[in-house]
Amino acid sequence: MLSLTNIALRRGSSLLFDGVSFTIFQRQKLGLIGANGAGKTSIFKMILGELDADQGELDIPANLRMAHLAQEVLASDELAVDYVLGGDNELQQILADIKAAQEREDYDKIAPLHEALDNIDGYTARARAEQLMAGLGFDAAETSKPLAAFSGGWRIRLNLARCLMTRSDLLLLDEPTNHLDLDAILWLANWIKLYQGAIILISHDREFLDDTVTSIAYLHGQRIELFTGNYSQFEQVKVARLAEQQSQYVKQQDEIKHMQDFVRRFRAKATKARQAQSRVKALERMELIAPAHVDSPFEFTIPESEKTSNPLLTLNDCDLGYQTPILVNVRLNLHPGDRIGLLGHNGAGKSTLIKSISGELALISGRRTAGAHLKIGYFSQHQIDDLDLSISALTHLTRLDARVSEQHARDFLGGFDFHGDKVKIPIDTFSGGEKARLALATITFRRPNLLLMDEPTNHLDIDMRQALTVALQDFAGAIVLISHDRHLLANTVDSFLLVGNGGVEPFDGDLDDYRNRLLNVSKAVIVEPKKENCSTKKPEKRNFRAAQQLNTRLKTLESRLERLQRKLSEVENTLGEPGLYAESRAGELQGLLREQINLKDQIRELEDEWLELGEQVS
Repeated sequence: MLSLTNIALRRGSSLLFDGVSFTIFQRQKLGLIGANGAGKTSIFKMILGELDADQGELDIPANLRMAHLAQEVLASDELAVDYVLGGDNELQQILADIKAAQEREDYDKIAPLHEALDNIDGYTARARAEQLMAGLGFDAAETSKPLAAFSGGWRIRLNLARCLMTRSDLLLLDEPTNHLDLDAILWLANWIKLYQGAIILISHDREFLDDTVTSIAYLHGQRIELFTGNYSQFEQVKVARLAEQQSQYVKQQDEIKHMQDFVRRFRAKATKARQAQSRVKALERMELIAPAHVDSPFEFTIPESEKTSNPLLTLNDCDLGYQTPILVNVRLNLHPGDRIGLLGHNGAGKSTLIKSISGELALISGRRTAGAHLKIGYFSQHQIDDLDLSISALTHLTRLDARVSEQHARDFLGGFDFHGDKVKIPIDTFSGGEKARLALATITFRRPNLLLMDEPTNHLDIDMRQALTVALQDFAGAIVLISHDRHLLANTVDSFLLVGNGGVEPFDGDLDDYRNRLLNVSKAVIVEPKKENCSTKKPEKRNFRAAQQLNTRLKTLESRLERLQRKLSEVENTLGEPGLYAESRAGELQGLLREQINLKDQIRELEDEWLELGEQVS
């Protein structure tokens, strides 16, 4: 399908790689991995014709249909769903031909064009585009919003939906999970499994790679090595190779002992059986993973706070949000050693909760009580924007602590792979990954006893993510973590909170349970561009659009019914509390009874509509 032979490429005076060769076969799913700056994206640009190789041959069949994930999209008045539909070039051409034929009143051509539209499943194209958008986190109302209404991250999601809508034999995906939450990543992994073409995937998310690829191309040392299997299988081979190198043996054994000690400590403190079993399995896997990264340039610890409080922070009956509450009646107690992961779809309120814990976002109501020695380290999704680009990494640290010696600051920055003159140059020359590492360094340098981390792995490569995982395991304070990186979550947190439906509640399970829950209840159908049908049999004539609209409405009703049933269950559980019927709580009781009646009425109306539409579909 596609082959590179003895490819060499320079960027300026730097040699990115030399003698790179590999072949992509039909339906192959290849993970392209390597450190930031190794040349992964440059390989994509060569395949797309945006860069010319300095040496070697790139063989691409003339009829190969490629789709790739664009990294930018300009704001415009074009509707989001129309932008996604624009990915299907064949569909757009047929629609344009139909419009032109109608304007010319050339009715002899209109009929065969409509037949061609039917043959490519064109009548369901809009519904399929909406389903792609739903899988990537857009709600129904957002499909009709203009591109200009979306932030940069959400426009990247639209680019991904447009890419998936494109009819292709080869799909090039460069960091497709960067702007996705965990729910959307799980959906995308399932879509890729069903994709019938070949894929080259660049990702620093090891769990996503494990879910999606069947081979690995490892770009390092200006060369490329090919491995059969997913990322975990690649790591096992890498471990075996490193074990053969005597110079690495002692360090490898130290890492294994470190992980074994951590597993033993967790076994001693584990309480929930289901969580404990999952956690121990994940940590035992970490024992195998750690030696694969002994040649990593990253190794750091998070300095302990001199003082702490117990509890560190409490939220009592808090409504959180901006002008209108997003989360209500939130109760949370954070103690030293707590390790909490936040789960929930994008927009459910995870970032709102962390901002409220940090004090950045004022409470709408309720009480936030901070311990006397609380010291928060808060890494937000926009932490890089807070860096002063005109100064050096060294100056950033000395501004945080004027008493720190230059050598101590250099030693600390060295753990984040900032060495020599690199620590003294202005950081406006840094890459996105380097800025992200520096942002982490400044947060941890402050000696926090409560770490709040909102997607800390964005822009970090696999080795740095591994170093962060190990550092968080050794951190003595409390952690509240939002991350789409399942490996980081599985190996650093002990319990999960589910954020959604206007509240926060414990999730009694692990990430596998969450994945199964999400995929089982998801109403977003996994769709892909229709493959050409070589059969001469014509499809049965039917109104695809009407049928799809009915199905879409049914799914919407089912989703709303689930939400209302959960809310009704919460209200009725509260009504079952004996203390509610005290005279002092009469107002609260009346409010809950009214809410119960209102919810039942809404559920009854939706069920009637659902039954009526169900009969039409059947």
